[in-house]
Amino acid sequence: MTRPALRLILLGFFLISASSAPVKKTQDVNIYSFYINSTVTSRYATTIITSRVANRLNESQEIFFEVKIPKNAFISKFRMTIDGKSYDGVVKEKADAQQQYSQAVSQGQSAGLIKSVGRTLEEFKTSVNVAALSKVTFELTYEELLTRRLGKYELLINAQPMQTVADFKIDVHIHEKPGISFLEVTGGLSTNDLANAIKTTRADSDAWVTFYPTREQQTKCKDCDKNGLKGDLLISYDVERQNPNGEMKVSNGYFVHNFAPLDLQSIPKNVVFIIDRSGSMHGKKIKQTRLALLKILSDLSEDDHFGLITFDSQVDLWKRELLKATKANLDDAKSFVKKITDRGSTDINAAVLEGVNMFKRQPQAGSASILILLTDGDPTSGETNTERIMSNVRKAIGSKFPLYCLGFGYDVNFDFLTKMSLENNGVARRIYEDSDADLQLQGFYDEVAVPLLTDIQLNYIGVSNLTQNNFALYFNGSEIVVSGQITDNNVESISTEVIAISKGSKVTYQNTVTTKDVIDVPSEHEDFVERLWAYLTVKQLLDKHVLLEGPEKEAVKNEALKLSLKYQFVTSLTSMVVTKPQEGDVEVADKPKEGKESHRPPVSRYPSFTPRTGYGPSDYDYDLLYASRLRVPASRPRVRGSRPSVRGSRLRVPDFYGRSGYYAFDTPNRAPTHVTRTLVAPTQSAVLAVRNNRFLLPADGQTKPLCFDVPIPHKLKLLQDSALGFSMNGKSRGSKTGFQQIIIHYKTNHHLTINTSSINYNDGQNNVQYLWGQEPSQHEQEGIILILRDNEMDVTIGSIRVVIVLHKKRKDVFLWPAVWQQPKNVTLSGILGKDKISYEEIQGSTLKIMDNDVKASWDEMTDYRFPSAPVVRCWLVPFQAVMNGEISDFTVTQM
Repeated sequence: MTRPALRLILLGFFLISASSAPVKKTQDVNIYSFYINSTVTSRYATTIITSRVANRLNESQEIFFEVKIPKNAFISKFRMTIDGKSYDGVVKEKADAQQQYSQAVSQGQSAGLIKSVGRTLEEFKTSVNVAALSKVTFELTYEELLTRRLGKYELLINAQPMQTVADFKIDVHIHEKPGISFLEVTGGLSTNDLANAIKTTRADSDAWVTFYPTREQQTKCKDCDKNGLKGDLLISYDVERQNPNGEMKVSNGYFVHNFAPLDLQSIPKNVVFIIDRSGSMHGKKIKQTRLALLKILSDLSEDDHFGLITFDSQVDLWKRELLKATKANLDDAKSFVKKITDRGSTDINAAVLEGVNMFKRQPQAGSASILILLTDGDPTSGETNTERIMSNVRKAIGSKFPLYCLGFGYDVNFDFLTKMSLENNGVARRIYEDSDADLQLQGFYDEVAVPLLTDIQLNYIGVSNLTQNNFALYFNGSEIVVSGQITDNNVESISTEVIAISKGSKVTYQNTVTTKDVIDVPSEHEDFVERLWAYLTVKQLLDKHVLLEGPEKEAVKNEALKLSLKYQFVTSLTSMVVTKPQEGDVEVADKPKEGKESHRPPVSRYPSFTPRTGYGPSDYDYDLLYASRLRVPASRPRVRGSRPSVRGSRLRVPDFYGRSGYYAFDTPNRAPTHVTRTLVAPTQSAVLAVRNNRFLLPADGQTKPLCFDVPIPHKLKLLQDSALGFSMNGKSRGSKTGFQQIIIHYKTNHHLTINTSSINYNDGQNNVQYLWGQEPSQHEQEGIILILRDNEMDVTIGSIRVVIVLHKKRKDVFLWPAVWQQPKNVTLSGILGKDKISYEEIQGSTLKIMDNDVKASWDEMTDYRFPSAPVVRCWLVPFQAVMNGEISDFTVTQM
């Protein structure tokens, strides 16, 4: 490598905006693979972004990696791999990185790696010098606990590679033991043009969301262009809540308790709105505030009492006392709101104290009191010392009710509002200056509009190091989460007790759970309860650190730092140090702070786009591409690693999936059942010597999929589109699960033969051979796109996309086909030809399918369409009930 990389130091700062000169459009750096894999287990999400980039120049150059992650997340791992050697980031205390940072600054080589962008995201950015015709792999891991708001959890994933990527995919797996009650995918990437690329599957406690857009589709979303994807996927879901005591999970000496009881009567509330009308609220801000207040007033319940205070240098009350939310009072209040105009300076101290006095003058027994302050600036009138203001407010409230502070825009002193809220059992929320600011205000109110419990205390026996376990209020649509360590590893059960005040009475929830329960999660995530506890503990310690002073503040800081270092979290107390291959150059990444502008803007020769990584096709692809145009033999590439054997024309394959259709599973063979008016599913008693391949069929409007068995051995017609000239056939394996060979034909001259050892492609003139396990490869030719990964062959032909997965089950090796994308409004034939099917549960295990009563059995199976092969449950129905034919109608004599 010929020149040193920039030394990048990631420090905790906030950028309101960043810009740089546009980048010259070249193909010198190409992203050839971009994966986002997110696993959510009991609301705790671990997301891994992997980006593979190729330098296509004959000289070394800087390659950048830029992605956006949620602000609430902690980065926990970063790795760069170059020429087979990995360089890992190490989380250290900020002070330990300061000397390295200062050295980089003195050389003019500093740049911030993380900055805040927009409302909910932070941008992570780094770069490395990559040798000529070489590649680099970036891998970033971040973790977050999803918060329930308004009855749902939201997982936000951003994708913006800034170029189309041949091998692009997003995989999300959600596992919630109580079951998933609803699942929804929205966001800028969820559009009609990309509908075929997004697939959702639900089965009992699991849900899968896949997003595998083709290169062509990556230019067709709302904000997409020739530079590729630009937008978010927002996955919203909630869980079943059949146990009013909540959900307890125990693993490896830690527990987590999710408490969100339903069927409670709402508690009448007393709410006072304290509205800043100072001169800085001029224009759109004051208009949007009026709009939001008018809508909020309309949503008040008749049992609620409310008050309105407006302030600048003077404090004005709509009424001196709280009034019941009758129609007459609401109409009068709305008239008052419509006349609010901006003027004067800002006396926050007097306004908030007047709001507290309203509650004191008129206490309401059996109700919940809430104080909501909206302001857009610093205190500039009356008492302006923020420490004295906080002291005055804290003494006046006396922990009797929460204060919520809404900071409008970026001129507001958000640190002051945050601390004042935390001191008074509330939270601070930034309201962004945008066209939807009124909806943001209304949305926050909706979160606190329906209190269900007050004075909540959660008690546990035999545990220690608890996270916060007492809460002032529990609102409808939210959730209380408590985690801790089990003190005695030999204890067999944990007892829980929740004591709270409901509407007019005291309520108690008691439960006992065994510590021996095994949580069914992948081995790589088996420590998620411990990491969830660490994440929540660090978050709460950092909040306490804001409030405390003196030795207590230092003790809390040290504890938060210790946990951040142990679990390698990048927080406000730590930095991630990455030693680069260029003679020990380093970069340091810190967590940005909400509301702070950076004094050290990033230095870059490239624009600050987001999720961007540079990679490109494999090095040998460029020789092959040029050869295909000249129709001469391609030269053998001079790069390391195994390569496909290619003669003549070149293929190019993008790497994404758009999975749809059925999936295969293995189960004992069951005897075929003849169809009458009532169809009966095979049962365990019908097990024969041979086995079946089992296929899953997603169901429209149902959370429970259907599945059916196909006896083996057979040569099966898996998928056929006669108009396109496409067919895919599979040869099953003797008496074992899966397929030993799958062959795809396209038109008359294209043939792809996939075995458990190799893949061969023939276009009538040339032959290309791949070996499973070789370096990932991508090729395309005449509308055929092939992408080879470690254990997947991704094939796109026209609007059909299939993935053949190689499974290695102990010493057993077999293939499994999955259809991830198929054309709209086109009927395909074959075992995998149906996209979805509708059914109705009639009674017990009887289903109504295509006007037939079908006897089904609730069974489980292994879903081999995913490399991880998860176990799911489904309604097992006879083959004839869903396929409208006999097995013989779906067999072939020649592959």
